[in-house]
Amino acid sequence: MDVFETVKKTIVDTISCNPDDVTPEASIKDLGADSIDAVQIIMDLEEVYGIEIDADDAGAFVTVNDVVKYIEANK
Repeated sequence: MDVFETVKKTIVDTISCNPDDVTPEASIKDLGADSIDAVQIIMDLEEVYGIEIDADDAGAFVTVNDVVKYIEANK
């Protein structure tokens, strides 16, 4: 599974949104994630990829693609 598909699955599993709405350009906030959901998504992705995502970096994530690019650059 590529990084986008993993991030998409994690988002859908966490906030129960429509998978078709999770595109690279989609805003995480517009998908329905609140701050607690965002923290859970980050924690789940840290576990999957064995990385630590800095809180300042995570705070800069706006779109799904921002998360994907970060993971691809740091895994």
